[in-house]
Amino acid sequence: MDLALAFDTLARWQFGITTVYHFLFVPLTISLSTLVAVLQTAWVRTGNEKYLAATKFWGRLFLINIAMGVVTGIVQEFQFGMNWSDYSRFVGDVFGAPLAFEALIAFFFESTFIGLWIFGWDKLPKRIHLACIWAVSIGTILSAWFILAANSFMQHPVGYRMNEERGRAELTDFWLVLTQNTTLVVVYHTLSAAFLTGGTFMLGIAALHLRRGRHVPVMRTSMRLGMVTMLVAGVLVAFSGDSLGKVMVQQQPMKMAAAEALWDGQTSAPFSVFAIGDVSEGHNSVEWSIPGLLSFLAEGNFTAYVAGINDTETAEQAKYGPGDYKPDIPVAFWGFRFMMGFGMTSLAIGIVGLWLTRKKFFLDPGLRTGEDEVPHLAVTRSRTLGSLLTTWYWRAAVWTLAFPLIANSWGWIFTETGRQPWVVYGVLRTRDAVSPNVSHAEVIASMSAFTLLFAVLAVIEVKLLTQAVMAGPPELTPADLTSPRRVGGDDDQDPDRPMAFSY
Repeated sequence: MDLALAFDTLARWQFGITTVYHFLFVPLTISLSTLVAVLQTAWVRTGNEKYLAATKFWGRLFLINIAMGVVTGIVQEFQFGMNWSDYSRFVGDVFGAPLAFEALIAFFFESTFIGLWIFGWDKLPKRIHLACIWAVSIGTILSAWFILAANSFMQHPVGYRMNEERGRAELTDFWLVLTQNTTLVVVYHTLSAAFLTGGTFMLGIAALHLRRGRHVPVMRTSMRLGMVTMLVAGVLVAFSGDSLGKVMVQQQPMKMAAAEALWDGQTSAPFSVFAIGDVSEGHNSVEWSIPGLLSFLAEGNFTAYVAGINDTETAEQAKYGPGDYKPDIPVAFWGFRFMMGFGMTSLAIGIVGLWLTRKKFFLDPGLRTGEDEVPHLAVTRSRTLGSLLTTWYWRAAVWTLAFPLIANSWGWIFTETGRQPWVVYGVLRTRDAVSPNVSHAEVIASMSAFTLLFAVLAVIEVKLLTQAVMAGPPELTPADLTSPRRVGGDDDQDPDRPMAFSY
C-alpha cells in the first residue's frame, strides 16, 4: 500500500467514524420532532392529559438526542477542511451551496423554533406553541433534504460545469442539484427510514414500561402511535428502497453488482439472502438465493439482464482509463443485507404488534383489572396463548429497539463504500481528494481523539436517555394544564416575567 492510499484510508476511517456516529442521532431527530408534534396536536384538539404527558416525555428525549446530533454534526463539517481540502477546493462551489442553505435556512429556522418551544410552554398561546414544534419538524426535514442533495451530487454529479483553467467544478443549476432523481429518491428513502427508527424507538420504550405495568395510559397511546408509524414507514422504506435500487443500477452499476457479489452478468439474476464462503471471489459453499429477484430489484423484470462486477469493471476501464474500480465486495455484500435485514425485522415487529393489539387484552401487560395501573407480568399466572404472545412481544419490542439504528448505519456504509474508488462518481477519485499537507500522524492523532470523545459522549447520551426513560412521563401540574392568558390584556400574568425552561 503506497503512502497516498494509506492516508486516503485513514482519512476515510476518520470521516466514516464521525458520520456513522452522527447518523445515529439524525433519524431520531427527524422522526421524534414530528411524532412529538402529533402528540401535542392531539392534546390541543382533545384536552386529554395523557397526550400532554406523552408530549413532554418524548419531547425530553428529543431534546437530549438533538443536542448530541448538533455536536457531532459540527465536527463532521470541519473535517472537509481538515482531511479533504482538495475535495473542498474541487467541488466547494457546488457542494457548499446546499450546506450553506442547510445552515442558514433549515438549521437556524429549526433552532429558533426549538428555543420558542422549550421556553414557551407557560408563555405562548397553545396553538402558537404547537406551531413552533411543527416548524421544528419542517426544519429537520429541510435540513435532511439539503444535506442529502449534497451527498447525491457525490453519487450522481449534475448541475455543474468543469472549469479546466481553475481545475474545479462550478455550479450552474442549483435547482437541478436539489431535485435530480437521485436526490428525490434518497430523501424519500432516508425520511422513511427515519420514521421507522422513531416508531421502533417509541414502541421499544413504551413496551419497557408496559412490561412493568407503569404509566399505562401514556405508554399505551405511545405504543400504538409507534406501531402505526412503523407500519407506514416500513412499507415506504420497502417501496423507496426498490426505487433507489433501480436508480442505482442506472447510475452506479458496480454498486448493485457488488451488493450481490455478482461477478458475471446474467439474466434472471438471483438474490442471495444468505451465503457462507468467499463472496469476494464468488465461491460460496452454502448459499440461499431467490431466482430472478436481483433482476426485479434492478429493472423491475424477473428475467432482465444484470451486469456483473467483471462486465462493469471492463466498461469503467474503457470509460475512465486503467485502474481498479471495484469497491470492497464483502462490505458491500453484507452491508446491503444488514441494512435490509434489520430494517425489515422492525417492520415485521410493527405488523405483528398491530395484529395482536386488535384484541384489547394485549394492550394491558397483565390480566385486565379495569384500572390504569395493571399488575407486573411476573405476577400474571395465565398461560393462555394470548398471554404468552404478549410476554414475548414485549421482550422482542425492547430487544429490537436499536435495529433501525443498525440498519441506518449499514445503509450509509454501503452507500459510501459502494461508490469507491470515487468521492464524486466519475469525476474525482477519493485518493485525489485528501489534504496534501496533513501527515499520517496528525490524522491518527485526531482520529483517536475524536473516537475517544465520541465514546465519552456515547456514555453520557445513554446515561441521560436511560434516566429520562426510567423516570417516565412527568407529573402534570395545574400550570401545565392552564393555557397562558392573553399577553397585554387586563388579565395578563406579568408580561415581563421571563420564559421558563420547561424541562
